[in-house]
Amino acid sequence: MAEKDLSNLFIDTLKDIYYAEKQIYKSLPKMAKAASSDQLRAAFEKHHDETEVQIERLEQIFELLGKPARGKKCDAIEGILDEGKEIMEEYEDAPALDAGLLAAAQAVEHYEISRYGTLRSWADKLGHKDAVKLLDATLAEEKKTDDALSKLAISAINAEAA
Repeated sequence: MAEKDLSNLFIDTLKDIYYAEKQIYKSLPKMAKAASSDQLRAAFEKHHDETEVQIERLEQIFELLGKPARGKKCDAIEGILDEGKEIMEEYEDAPALDAGLLAAAQAVEHYEISRYGTLRSWADKLGHKDAVKLLDATLAEEKKTDDALSKLAISAINAEAA
């Protein structure tokens, strides 16, 4: 049995976030379609494009490590995305739908920020300098998206839902 060290954990977590990003990529168009706010729809569409690049960065990291780019089912993201689907179903055509969609999107962002921050730290510890740069780029995008969603919630979406 292979030793369960930080290197193995790093690869397993990369597989986890790779799977997560692919699921997020599939979910964002559905969320955009469900949104009634043009601003929220645009935020989802923008992040869909960013997610595609983030998936490519993860594939570059797998390549740098000489590993195949394969996902590993991520129960955490499945649960978060299921909550988003539930909101879309239960609040369809309701004034609070966009607030619920935005909250679901932020749950996704917080998960991603947590994962990318951890992966970046581990990549640094393991001496994977090129991976650190790629993970830093994605982490910065995720934080920027979370900040933009917070501003949108405060400036418009939450008031409209109330």
